[in-house]
Amino acid sequence: MSNDGNNHGQNNITKNVFITSLVSGAVAGLICDFISFPLDTLKTRLQSQQGFIKAGGFKRLYLGLGPVMIGSAPSAALFFITYEGIKEIFQHRIPEYYHPIMHMTAASLGEAIACIIRVPVEVVKQRKQVLIEDTDKLPIKTLYRGYGSTVIRDLPLGLIQLPLWEYFKLCWKRVVGRECSVMEGAICGSLSVAISAIVTTPLDVAKTRIMLSNASAKKDEVKICAMIKTIYQEHGTKGYGNGLFAGFTPRVGGFTLSGFIFFGVYEKVREICISSLSQEH
Repeated sequence: MSNDGNNHGQNNITKNVFITSLVSGAVAGLICDFISFPLDTLKTRLQSQQGFIKAGGFKRLYLGLGPVMIGSAPSAALFFITYEGIKEIFQHRIPEYYHPIMHMTAASLGEAIACIIRVPVEVVKQRKQVLIEDTDKLPIKTLYRGYGSTVIRDLPLGLIQLPLWEYFKLCWKRVVGRECSVMEGAICGSLSVAISAIVTTPLDVAKTRIMLSNASAKKDEVKICAMIKTIYQEHGTKGYGNGLFAGFTPRVGGFTLSGFIFFGVYEKVREICISSLSQEH
């Protein structure tokens, strides 16, 4: 085959990776966020400064869904385009021994890029979830106030979650001697998500407090290190009240459920996309 033929074939593969990642990530993100939204609302209210009851308690658990439905698909698509794109470029060029490092790097970059959309959506969503009524439009500075804290929270998620997902699938593949089924991939995904959710809960509590702070809050008050220190000094590490593990149960439970749904839907839609695209060529 000529070089032109090879280049054309490689371009088709790259294009297919882009399309499957775009569609799979978008569909999975949308479905997952819709189903797990009530648990996310409970988690946010448990972590809020004003306390669970004043933040809305068990009422109107889908409040704030609108912004999420608008931003969920593009942010999930951005993540997986970046993640799968980096894998496609480097997976066959480096030894398998270094694949976990590649997965961590790809996931970290994917999280940082996805946060461009995710952060302002999260700010608007969380303020609605805890019944904060902003009379004026939030300035860009406030909408992106939680960018640093979200990236700091999501980088460990990426460093732990995606490599663990790949590792669990690889281990299962070696046990059964075949590729993981959609259901098996979803179970591996939910386990990896649960572990990462446990580890990153204190970062999530601090991020929530930063996003829910007054628009007039000083810069030093909304830095993640200062926020973690304040929460620890005032409330310790309790999983109830306003400690560093506030909202632990709904967060870990919600993440486990959403991980199963997300990775299951992602794998299934990806499978359908690959099958459809392969029939075209």
